[in-house]
Amino acid sequence: MKNPLILLLLLTTLLAIVACGEKEEITKDEVRPVKAMKLADAQPFGGRWFPGKATAVQEANLSFRVSGRVEQIPFNIGAEVKQGDLLARLDPQDYQVELNNAKAQISRASAELDLAESEYARVARVFDKDPGAVSKSMVDVRKAQLDTAKSKVVSAEAALEKATDNLNYTFLKAPFNGTVVERFVEQFEDVQAKQQIIRLLDTSSIEFTVQIPETLMEHIDKVITLGASVVFDTYPGVEVEAKIKKVGKEASKTTRTYPVTLVMEQPDAFKILPGMAGKAKGNKAASAKVAEDVGMVGIEVPVSALFAEEEGKSFVWVIDEQKKKVSSQEVHVVNMTEQGALVTGLETGRWIVTAGANTLVEGQQVRILE
Repeated sequence: MKNPLILLLLLTTLLAIVACGEKEEITKDEVRPVKAMKLADAQPFGGRWFPGKATAVQEANLSFRVSGRVEQIPFNIGAEVKQGDLLARLDPQDYQVELNNAKAQISRASAELDLAESEYARVARVFDKDPGAVSKSMVDVRKAQLDTAKSKVVSAEAALEKATDNLNYTFLKAPFNGTVVERFVEQFEDVQAKQQIIRLLDTSSIEFTVQIPETLMEHIDKVITLGASVVFDTYPGVEVEAKIKKVGKEASKTTRTYPVTLVMEQPDAFKILPGMAGKAKGNKAASAKVAEDVGMVGIEVPVSALFAEEEGKSFVWVIDEQKKKVSSQEVHVVNMTEQGALVTGLETGRWIVTAGANTLVEGQQVRILE
């Protein structure tokens, strides 16, 4: 922002020099009509617009967890889907065979376990009654066989669970309500596990992220409480109410700004799409509260309100509401914005001249134009 500030100071200095001769001819008793504004209307944070871009509240690139041939992909780009809708399906034949084999394996393992339990129980019972009828080693063998049979059942159960999951993984379902915005494959294509299949966006709500200067972050709680407004370039003049969803805790190392994410519902009259550019500010309630609390932190004023009496210094004319006379007040230009200059050195609630600053003198009587 260095160049705009330099240009501003040069401009105001030049205007002051040009106006010097005019001021000599003006008398304090002459009532001059001026345009003015009350600084309670100037909103340093709430009234500033911050650019940003719309994003979906949820988005996901969906993929299968197993590989195979795409058998079905019923939704085209732009289709609206509900949570749980089938988005794509793989040919399940190989996984069905795997599941059938796993079921057969667990049946065999269970039968072997039943036999091993019966045999172990028999020899153990005989050994307890008559140790000489069977050897201890025979008991140990039957116990080892029982343990092996149990292990086979555990392995078979794990294989059955995996086969069941793999068959279920041949179905790709919508994890949330949304819109299909991209299809990466088509029917009958062979795909690998984790290969992107469909991109799904949830645009029932829209997020909008802006970058807030660190000097204004102390006022963010007012906007969190009272809300914000967003205007999109595609729909100029229409303000969409939004709320703050999250506030970044770390400033950018290059810009010293914090990311602030707003969230808003889709309007009834039009649809906001991801990628749409726009700008956001605190809404009227938040703006008024910030302006009330800001005091000397900074107030936005029109560039036309500024003038220079000394090189490198900026001033505004402050109007005495009772006497309707002006007095110069030095201000410090903090930043330049789309709406004007952000300055310190003023108090909210005061009236300042916004046009004709270089035609006034100290103590000049003025009449505020409607």
